[in-house]
Amino acid sequence: MKEIYIKARAKVNLNLEILGKREDNYHNLESVFQKVNLYDEIYIKKTQTDDFKLNINVKALNTKENIIYKAYVKLKEQYKVISGIEVTVNKKIPMQAGMAGGSTDCAAFMIAMNKLFNLKLSKEDMESLGRSLGADVVPCFYNKAIKAEGIGDIITNIDTHFKYYMVIIKPEIACNTKEMYQKIDNKKDIKQLHTTNSIIKALENEDVQLLANNLYNVFEEVVQEKEIIQHIKKELIKNGALQALMTGSGSCVYGIFKDKQLAKNAYRALKDTYQTYICTSYNVKKGEMF
Repeated sequence: MKEIYIKARAKVNLNLEILGKREDNYHNLESVFQKVNLYDEIYIKKTQTDDFKLNINVKALNTKENIIYKAYVKLKEQYKVISGIEVTVNKKIPMQAGMAGGSTDCAAFMIAMNKLFNLKLSKEDMESLGRSLGADVVPCFYNKAIKAEGIGDIITNIDTHFKYYMVIIKPEIACNTKEMYQKIDNKKDIKQLHTTNSIIKALENEDVQLLANNLYNVFEEVVQEKEIIQHIKKELIKNGALQALMTGSGSCVYGIFKDKQLAKNAYRALKDTYQTYICTSYNVKKGEMF
């Protein structure tokens, strides 16, 4: 095999609860991650050199701070069989959006490298390497709905293939993850709803109304542009969403719809005003990972 192509799928958080700050300054969380069929495209080609070359359609990301480059360096340190590569990324997932764009690119890149160079990395090997690169990388290995705990690295599989429809809006604001966690730390009176069990039940029973009724994100309590987020949520609900929620630490907001036609109608109504995407939940049919 000389080259490989992989889709790096975005995620949304169906709920997100912060359970406290750890001694290592990370935070313990509980969240149901749902992969969706919005994705970045990654092409990797072996080269005759010993170098790493990155082509990406977002100029600001074409640096050695890119998480894909960091993953390459770590893999090459451990596996001498790895040669030079040329990586091309067609980025479609919005940035600073709470959709794990960088983390899912990293996870997909590692899975592709494992296949391209026949590294024979186990699930545990992948997770260990992913954990060293970023807190969100581990859940991004799973191309389906999962429960994430710890810093996001303790994964529980959810038995579901539920397909439901979403419209996602990226506001003209960006949320800095580190700053959002600091705001959580500074706010003492947050009441969390603990909806994980209800969300898992909704996914397993394919109950879209129960799912919509239990969407929750603690970061909505501290987002500075709360009025903008709330306005977009109201716009989605006004256009047929059963409920809407900000994902991750922001700033994307998604609405869940009862059926495809309602989602299409909302997308058409909102796309000229906002940066808008329409997609479905994604749960891979075979295996746990990509």
